Amino acid sequence: MKSKKTPRKPAPKRRKAAAGRKAPARAAQRAPARKKRLHAAIAPSKTPVARITAEQQIVGALFLGKVINYFSHLAVAILVLEAPLAVGDTVRIKGHTTDLTQRIDSLQVAHQSVQSASAGEGVGIHVADRVRTGDAVYKV
Repeated sequence: MKSKKTPRKPAPKRRKAAAGRKAPARAAQRAPARKKRLHAAIAPSKTPVARITAEQQIVGALFLGKVINYFSHLAVAILVLEAPLAVGDTVRIKGHTTDLTQRIDSLQVAHQSVQSASAGEGVGIHVADRVRTGDAVYKV
């Protein structure tokens, strides 16, 4: 005996756009885009000492800030400066698993190479080894 197949329902018909009217753009339907995280992470005040762990503290060195992002494919660390920094300065990046001392060879602000940067600016520095978000950066 043959089995009986149930008939399929027809697909719903799509409405045609009225003449002279365009369909709304998809971008207009989406929620507004979020601001870049770098701008959200920039704080106008300095980092309180209580937020720097004991293993990250270096006595006698000038605190520059904390790493807010790290791009492994570029080997670049992003930080917001709390003190001025220039090309040629020596920095030490200290964290839970990180302890790196190196000379600054390149310094960028907003994708533009600069020779020095002042406090409050977000900068990118080329690093020789992996660093992690939250590592403390000092000028030695």
